[in-house]
Amino acid sequence: MRILLAEDSAVYRHLITAHLKEWNFDFVCARDGKEAWKLLLGRNAPSLALLDWVLPEIDGLELCRRLRSRSEKESYTYTVLLTAKNEKQDMLAAMAAGADDFLVKPFDAPELKARLLAGKRIVELQQKLVSANNALHFAATHDFLTRVWNRAEILAFLHRELARCRRDNAPVGIILADVDHFKRINDELGHQTGDCVLTEIAKRFSECLRVYDGVGRYGGEEFLIVMPGCDLATIVRRANELRDSISSKSIRSLRGASTITVSMGAGVAESSTNVEMLLQSADVALYRAKRNGRNRVEEAANTVQISAAD
Repeated sequence: MRILLAEDSAVYRHLITAHLKEWNFDFVCARDGKEAWKLLLGRNAPSLALLDWVLPEIDGLELCRRLRSRSEKESYTYTVLLTAKNEKQDMLAAMAAGADDFLVKPFDAPELKARLLAGKRIVELQQKLVSANNALHFAATHDFLTRVWNRAEILAFLHRELARCRRDNAPVGIILADVDHFKRINDELGHQTGDCVLTEIAKRFSECLRVYDGVGRYGGEEFLIVMPGCDLATIVRRANELRDSISSKSIRSLRGASTITVSMGAGVAESSTNVEMLLQSADVALYRAKRNGRNRVEEAANTVQISAAD
């Protein structure tokens, strides 16, 4: 845990830093509120802040208010306000501003250490809670096996991109990809090999996509890929590149290396569109790719375009 000490008094700064060194805390110092705020916003920002109430530029109360006004997605900073004020209304003002603790000067070293240890425990508990929440969110939105988005999340992403398409009058390309002869892979090489194949395909798809594209496991051995800004010619070209990323290099498993191929149906929505019809058009193209020999891309017969009222 890293501590910020914001203190304009050279005497208190020297006294507190000596204690922090003795107690083996990692810390950084600021002599005014402006410098403290910069450190709190920077990389490797301190998770616990000792803030003097009266500071040049920005005082300790305002620093607390700014910290509490930040987005909930930002990491929490535990704050201890240091001050010579000792009235009850002063403590209430500090808590109302967002301070977590209040320490009156002059204070004893054991009292300061106790406040720091209590703050450290709370910060660590909060970090564990954030980590647990992140893990739960990942589990709720991602496929357990392949680690790409699950069906619900990739469809939610598609809905968002189609709303953007409606607003910006820009195309959205989608690809439905299905692993060829997947049942044969499971029957002849085992389900463990089948799992390895799906995991590797998801990995290769993810590596080939742009940061603002999306890929999810649509069901079984099918994947749905959403690529904003792609017209039909572009989505077909990108689909062939993705298809080639699978077939051009064998996939290794405990049963050895296997050459795997995928069939794809590519479709495009322009302006406002209906998700179900877009998916259906790509699905029809996918089955046409299967009938025409597999390991190929077929485009949807028509670009899906529906009025905004639909």
